[in-house]
Amino acid sequence: MDFQDKLDGILRTLPDKPGCYLMKNEKEDIIYVGKAINLKNRVRSYFQKTASHNYKTRQLVKSIRDIDWIVVGSELEALILELNLIKQHRPFYNVKLKDDKRYPYIKVNWADHFPKVTVTRQMDNDGSRYFGPYTSVWAVHQTLDVLRKIFPILSCNRQINGKDSRPCLYYDMKMCLGPCIGAVDEQTYRQVVDDFCKFLEGKTDVVMKRLKEDMARQSDSLNYEKAATIRDQINAIERVVERQKIVSDTQQDSDIIAMARGENEACVQVFFIRSGKLIGREYFILEGTDEEENTEILEEFIKQFYSQAAFIPKNVMLPQEVDEAYIIKEWLNTKRGGEKIEIKVPKRGKWRDLVEMATENATETLQALETRWKADKDRQKEALAQIQRALNMPEPPNRIECYDISNTQGMASVGSMVVFDQGVANKKLYRRFNIRGVVGPDDYGSMAEVLKRRFANYEEALALKNEPGKKVDLAFSLLPDLLIVDGGKGQLTTALEVVEEFNLHGKFQIAALAEKQDELFVPRESLSIRLEDGSQGLFLLQRIRDEAHRFAITAHRNRRGKIGLMSRLDEIPGLGPTRRRALIDRFGSIEGIKNADASEIAGIKGISLNLAHQIKTHLE
Repeated sequence: MDFQDKLDGILRTLPDKPGCYLMKNEKEDIIYVGKAINLKNRVRSYFQKTASHNYKTRQLVKSIRDIDWIVVGSELEALILELNLIKQHRPFYNVKLKDDKRYPYIKVNWADHFPKVTVTRQMDNDGSRYFGPYTSVWAVHQTLDVLRKIFPILSCNRQINGKDSRPCLYYDMKMCLGPCIGAVDEQTYRQVVDDFCKFLEGKTDVVMKRLKEDMARQSDSLNYEKAATIRDQINAIERVVERQKIVSDTQQDSDIIAMARGENEACVQVFFIRSGKLIGREYFILEGTDEEENTEILEEFIKQFYSQAAFIPKNVMLPQEVDEAYIIKEWLNTKRGGEKIEIKVPKRGKWRDLVEMATENATETLQALETRWKADKDRQKEALAQIQRALNMPEPPNRIECYDISNTQGMASVGSMVVFDQGVANKKLYRRFNIRGVVGPDDYGSMAEVLKRRFANYEEALALKNEPGKKVDLAFSLLPDLLIVDGGKGQLTTALEVVEEFNLHGKFQIAALAEKQDELFVPRESLSIRLEDGSQGLFLLQRIRDEAHRFAITAHRNRRGKIGLMSRLDEIPGLGPTRRRALIDRFGSIEGIKNADASEIAGIKGISLNLAHQIKTHLE
């Protein structure tokens, strides 16, 4: 059956119901996710010859080779499912938040007796309080550094029982109240943490009122030192609050959202107004926005941003109307526990002024980012050109692979492969190789094994390309333009022997990069090559080599730890390799096994409760 017959069959069987549709290309990758009140009408509209689609949609339609759909009970359910599918698959043709998995949050571990504050990139339903998302982890830490001087709360990993013999340095710096040594009781400590949370929520008036009352009580009780400490805390809060602009007397919570468009990206600026004060702002970049209407971009931002926002205000102010306002409001209402949300487009007054101010900020931010992106691209282009000239290559090396070996006296040897595309690390293509066929500290033999396995995988990927329905590992399906091994002439010779063995001579450039003088060794050249100190080309080579080294060391440490764990488990009678591996996969470490209940250990297939008790006894 050819594709057209298959497509006709799909279009005939589409249901007249709400749901989501997933469009796939010839590799079965999901390239677009959409939702519809009527799946049949919406999906068929893509293939109508009379439809006037833009270029982006025409390219999408050309790439479609299969369509799946999921029926749901309502338009609201379709919206929620669409959000989850876009976040999971990140389809190429969808408008989506850039780097949305990397946004940091401030996390207050409220479920603990003595809550600590951490920075995380994931919100869990664990009883904690979250604030964010923010776009810069550096800015989050800067904020915490300031606030911990005002609200001295935990940030360490100690188990708090109040019986430690001495506190950490933060206690001496007055950035922690010292619950670890019993210097503060739980109720007092939790009040400080609650003040910290209220401050992040913009409820500074409540905090200031309580602190002033507490200062007066301490003064009346002649606790002048404690009163002076509270006074300093009040002054510090006032200095921070001075920078927060009062925009409303109504004490309402609002988000002001505005947007600027670039060639392929859009920048959305959000002003956070809490209790009538402008307490902060963040910008977010959306990709895949070319040829999309402003209203569609705003809709996608609102949905994707509030799907992961720790707080949703009562009012959302926009620069223009959005078509899906009704269903988005219904969805936001459910996220606020049924409390009514207002999505407004202010036409005049201070709220319109704020929308315009946010628009100006978005425009300036996008211009600054585009200037920086261009500078980065220019640097990468120049770096690749310098490497091309130094190695006498016909073209700049767009794909560079670098290999390194890490071991401890030959134990737990691991090889790393890192990939840089057009001067930028592509971590999805990184691979590690646990060395199997080399005994002892033999870096040359280990490098040979790694390269042989890499090129064997390349040959396998080539064979799979001709088999329909088979998935190919993109890390191995292409050869590099430049292959670098970490080391000197010996490693270069090893690499050349493997390349000759696989009949790949002349397919790409090979070089060895010696760390001591950052010298490049290439085939048929007795003298080394050095790029100019401080040049972009040398800096890029150093970065690639260092990244291969880092990745190899990390993989080696992980493997060494598992080998050490396995050796301890080897000593336990009746515990075979399958059960040992199951224990490692389940608990991860000796401490994890020791801290587990015997019943948890016995939950692993093949381990009885009696054996579980023996394991715990042996590891004590």
